Amino acid sequence: MSVHPVSSPSTGQSAPMPSPAWPVVQVATGPCWLGALAVAHTHAGVCAILFGDTTDALREELAQRFSDNQLALVDPDHHDTALAAVQEFLDDPSRPFRLELDMHGTPFQRRVWQALLTIPVGTTTTYTDLARQIGAPNSVRAVANACGANLLAGVVPCHRVIRRDGTLSGYRCGIERKRQLLAHEARITQPILS
Repeated sequence: MSVHPVSSPSTGQSAPMPSPAWPVVQVATGPCWLGALAVAHTHAGVCAILFGDTTDALREELAQRFSDNQLALVDPDHHDTALAAVQEFLDDPSRPFRLELDMHGTPFQRRVWQALLTIPVGTTTTYTDLARQIGAPNSVRAVANACGANLLAGVVPCHRVIRRDGTLSGYRCGIERKRQLLAHEARITQPILS
């Protein structure tokens, strides 16, 4: 999996979301074992993955995050490669994700997200340990905020980050989905008993 950091075309600085000069964001929706799934992608790669209860709610959230004139809904009757790749990855996250990621965030957020990509399937880390890993041990709250700003749910695995006491905390897609993702990954990585 490759990651494309994104900079604003006008300033060269990191941009949290595309500007009107950026390409169209295509949005495909469908089901997954966590509920409704929305995958947004540009020519550079997947830029948002959201889980929720209804595809309408997910489309609405994406419309708020990206300007309406930049969104193009993919016809649900047509195969969407990005949607299919995310569905496959969610089913078996022990396999590599096969598409490019088009990450939109500050340099600090992208550092955190890159570190998230190093957490092995079936394991967890703490916000404190993640802050240490990126060389910012005093920035635990900022690391937690960067995890909360991650729009690539499931693929950039912020769900693998837990509190220091071992309890689950905030997840954009809901604590229950975080619990389900962790349980699913634990099942996949457990050795098969003979």
